[in-house]
Amino acid sequence: MIGVTFLKGKSVAVMGLGKSGTATARALLAGGAMLRAWDDDAATRSSAAASGIPVVDPLQNGHVAADLVVWSPGIPHTHPKPHPLAQAARAAGIPVVCDVALLARARPDARFVAVSGTNGKSTTTTLLAHLLAQSGRPTAAGGNLGTAALDLADLPEGGSIVLELSSYQLELSDGLGLKAAALLNITPDHLGRHGGMEGYIAAKRKLFDYLVPGGTAVVAVDDEPCRAIADELAGRGMRVVRISVLAALAQGVSAPDGVLLDNGVPVADLRRFPRLPGRHNWQNVCAAYAVARAEGVSPDAAIAALATYPGLAHRQELVAELNDVAWINDSKATNADATEKALVCHESIHWIVGGRPKEGGIDALAPYFPRIAHAYLIGESTEAFVRTLAGKVPYTCCGELGAAVELAWRQAKAGSVVLLSPACASWDQFKSFEHRGDVFREMVMALTGERAT
Repeated sequence: MIGVTFLKGKSVAVMGLGKSGTATARALLAGGAMLRAWDDDAATRSSAAASGIPVVDPLQNGHVAADLVVWSPGIPHTHPKPHPLAQAARAAGIPVVCDVALLARARPDARFVAVSGTNGKSTTTTLLAHLLAQSGRPTAAGGNLGTAALDLADLPEGGSIVLELSSYQLELSDGLGLKAAALLNITPDHLGRHGGMEGYIAAKRKLFDYLVPGGTAVVAVDDEPCRAIADELAGRGMRVVRISVLAALAQGVSAPDGVLLDNGVPVADLRRFPRLPGRHNWQNVCAAYAVARAEGVSPDAAIAALATYPGLAHRQELVAELNDVAWINDSKATNADATEKALVCHESIHWIVGGRPKEGGIDALAPYFPRIAHAYLIGESTEAFVRTLAGKVPYTCCGELGAAVELAWRQAKAGSVVLLSPACASWDQFKSFEHRGDVFREMVMALTGERAT
């Protein structure tokens, strides 16, 4: 836990008591703040109160009883409509921030670097942390990924903190000072939370507002919104390192054919790293390598570390090979663009898909339908996905994950792949994509009578 002592004696409200909110509440209590913690869900409030967190509504008769509001990013605060607490706080001039802003204030001596993008940010974050750690520097990684910001290890002075930042967090991270930041891609996602595509792009662009003077902006230039951002930053005189997996760059980092190029010079064949398959992972490598180089890691040290990267749980994670069938957990694929990255890597796919649908559904995945031997539909998206798949892909409406796993177990032939890559959010049936992936892993291991680890 990171100590938040600079708010000792101050009245602080925490809105949202999920993972990040709970970690924030505990850090504030440990630092001596006067805490009012709240969640709109009664069961969540009850659980927090039972754990010793003081649960008090900070909004009293339209007034906010706090000097600062720490907002859990998963809770809408502006779109689709303003939350009453956020609206009242802003009207009163009370700052509304997320836990990342507190972390930055609590650890001004740390070297902060960050990764964002619609897809690929978790792999890039863990990969970058691995490159930095293997170079010998104390490193911690978290934020939107895994460990909440204020639950990170308290590193020695000068340690590197690698943050995965969502568009929600980027709106509320005032005060964060980044030595380097990487933006991977921007495709439509979370549009309801940002009032449309323009608002979503603006939230992602805010990543670079947090760079310290002389900091490095690493920007993938394979989509139009990111190209425009790279050009705008360069036009302002900022240090920009462009990356691409579609073209070889004479200046920047690129890997159009799986060979990593540093300013046009080949430095590594990425096709020899089995934990980083496919073009999407080559982009992740380009970004992590570029940030690591900006942070002083030598090319040789960075390439050596790539060989020992263990991979990311829930992202094309090989759970088991049963009867010559590979069972792959890609639960982190919560939209079609993320699922595309898995479909392109496999043939003869028994595809478990569905959940709470995102904008655009799975229509964009039509070019990969010939790779799918059978689709197993689960969750709220079933009716919509039936309309997309009918007449194009054999499918079964399974309803729940367990039924899908059981049917895939009976139908998948040797040499095929059973792929959980839902292209949907998990919240209709699970607590999180991690929960969904863990349940899948347990079910698969149960097929062999082994215990999942």
